[in-house]
Amino acid sequence: MKWFGRKAAGRDGARPLLGHAGQGVRIGEWPAAYADQVREGYCGNPVAQRAVRVVAEAVASAPVEASEPALAALVAERSNGQPLMETLAAQMLLHGNAYAQILGDGAGGVAELFALRPERVGIDTDANGWPVAYRYGVGARLMKLPVEDAGGRPSVIHIRHFHPLDDHLGLGCLGAAMGAIAIHNAATRWNKALLDNAARPSGALVYDPGDGSSLSAEQFRRLKEEMALAYQGAGNAGRPMLLEGGLKWQAISMTPADMDFVGLKAAAAREIALAFGVPPMLMGLPGDNAYANYREANRALWRQTIVPLADNILGAVAEALRPWFSDARLSVAIDRVGVLGEERAALWQRIGGADFLSDEEKRRMLGVTP
Repeated sequence: MKWFGRKAAGRDGARPLLGHAGQGVRIGEWPAAYADQVREGYCGNPVAQRAVRVVAEAVASAPVEASEPALAALVAERSNGQPLMETLAAQMLLHGNAYAQILGDGAGGVAELFALRPERVGIDTDANGWPVAYRYGVGARLMKLPVEDAGGRPSVIHIRHFHPLDDHLGLGCLGAAMGAIAIHNAATRWNKALLDNAARPSGALVYDPGDGSSLSAEQFRRLKEEMALAYQGAGNAGRPMLLEGGLKWQAISMTPADMDFVGLKAAAAREIALAFGVPPMLMGLPGDNAYANYREANRALWRQTIVPLADNILGAVAEALRPWFSDARLSVAIDRVGVLGEERAALWQRIGGADFLSDEEKRRMLGVTP
């Protein structure tokens, strides 16, 4: 199978191969380029990584209800060694877009759905702004996949979150969480640097030459420059100082607790978890009492985050595969989700006790096929 052609990137008016937040421009104090956000926000932050894994792994484990066994088998496959549903769910959370290439079996059927990395995908549009092709680039090599083949069948499944400012790309959760991630990472680096330098507290420089004189403008400027260069910032926290005549160091007993670093990190961690739709209680984060117990928080996670995300992915896959499976339907089998069992049992009891409904009406209300 030939994956990459030799056509040069950037021709035919293609959209650039971009991440969801631009190409390297910094917003505030955190990176805007998707690859840099992933390195700092996902690879370098334990809260964000755990939140994404909690949701993505749960999406992959959700029971699937399919109109045909072959459909269920396709979404249960592994793509490039990883569970397809887990990969697509993680990409949706981080990037806001997920792409799966439809690979044929040589006999007119579908052999596999292969997940494509979203930051490598670009979109070609026609004069009216409608997508006509997807470009998948790795280094200098580029593969161009039409939106539909000669038979009107799609070659790529594009799943995306809603984006209010883009017609073609979705909006992920990582960009919204980067502010809290930057705070959490900065607090971690500061505490680490403080410990590396013997955990010395901050303080003040006092100029007392004994003759009542003061620093000249040039001396004051040079002292400020040296302080900024050698002693300020998280990397220099607690670094020992070399003082000249007349300068005295007066320590200020300000501990990390006084600066509320613990509270700051905890608040940032809760905000990160919420950005990815995970109740902070399930992450073991302190100070969150939104749910009475762990079971309620877990039920909210499934009802508000996992099931909607899984149904979004499954629905898009089913719609794209209808040229091969005419009545394709994929959804989460809610009745088989153990966490939601109490809700379903209560619903069955209420509907079952409604004597004024016929059996067929009860089946329709429960989503059961007669």
